[in-house]
Amino acid sequence: MVFILLIIYLIALRLLELAIAKSNARYQTERGAIVVKDQYYPLIVITHVLFFVSLTIESYVTHQFDQSLPMVLFGVFIILQILRFWVILSLGRYWNTKVVINPKSGGLVKKGLYKYIKHPNYWVVFFELLVIPLMFAAYITAVIFPAAHIFLMTKRIPLENEALKKYSKMKE
Repeated sequence: MVFILLIIYLIALRLLELAIAKSNARYQTERGAIVVKDQYYPLIVITHVLFFVSLTIESYVTHQFDQSLPMVLFGVFIILQILRFWVILSLGRYWNTKVVINPKSGGLVKKGLYKYIKHPNYWVVFFELLVIPLMFAAYITAVIFPAAHIFLMTKRIPLENEALKKYSKMKE
């Protein structure tokens, strides 16, 4: 039952995040932001959907959701959730699942985890894609999806960096 509740929580959280992202994109575009075309965005969405499908199927086949929850991994999961919320709150109205750049903004956000590392959201997602399946004893999922995330971020991060460079020059 715990595993089913965790899956429901994770899917509900992702749906809430998509609603927040849509609201933030609308808010930013109304203030002059540009939504940058990202040919890999559909793959990012598909990867996250398939992650939940794979996680659910593999853990059901492995243990029918009937095993004890590994408390150390659950503790790491809780820490990752705190970091996820910290990232979203740090970016506020700038947080998005798409690449949305507002040339009128004051530049990069330098608070929260963004003070210490670049792209903390992508690091949190990477570790979630690793830790959650390990917590569920879904070891194939724990290999495939972090690897897919790394591949997609090799496309997304350069796109974001280039867009930030390009559109920050517009206000000069």
